[in-house]
Amino acid sequence: MDLAALGVHAVALPLIETVPPVDDHGLRHWRTHWPHAHALMFVSGTAVRAFFDAPAITPVAAHTRFWAPGPGTAQALTAVGVSNADIDTPALAAEQFDSEALWAVVHTQVQPGHVLVVVGADEGRDWLAQRCEAAGATVHRCVAYTRQAPQPTPDWQQRWAQARQTGCVWLFSSAQALRHLQIMSPDSDWSAITAVVTHPRIADAAHALGFGRVWVSRPTLADVLKTLESKQYDR
Repeated sequence: MDLAALGVHAVALPLIETVPPVDDHGLRHWRTHWPHAHALMFVSGTAVRAFFDAPAITPVAAHTRFWAPGPGTAQALTAVGVSNADIDTPALAAEQFDSEALWAVVHTQVQPGHVLVVVGADEGRDWLAQRCEAAGATVHRCVAYTRQAPQPTPDWQQRWAQARQTGCVWLFSSAQALRHLQIMSPDSDWSAITAVVTHPRIADAAHALGFGRVWVSRPTLADVLKTLESKQYDR
């Protein structure tokens, strides 16, 4: 989220590093055979970029739908050449961008056939896959990348120290980022720190880690900014 472009003093502190999967056999298989699927569901823009990161792939196939849980994933699909007409995604006015919101859009499409779900290792819920299977589809899971805690660089360490000392508001769009935060700083006390999160499940993770205040915002730049302003934080 480019909050800095809107005048917010924001500093990026990476808590997730994306690397290739340990076993890429399934990824190599589905990069060739994905046109046989009735639909491809990508859990994130990262999943799109990892899956289509091969020069021979052109994401065009008749009768194949591309499912995106939110606008960021949809934008990543258009960036690799998928037509907007072939993408199914929740409306921008949706309360949340997640599997439940996506299912409300695509459930009438599901039929006997193959659905490919592209995820990261240890990422992605089975909720939508179970709904597809109950509707008669055969669901395949393709691991396109692995997310891990980054190795702290001197610059990262400096940003970390400044954020901890200045009482910044912390913005999280991933529960896994919070898990990595706990790994990287297991003894930190977060009780005086405020977190803004973009989904109730991320809020649960922030509460579990011990953040003193947790504010839930819709996962759009405008809504995050509105949440910050409503809490009277200076831009």
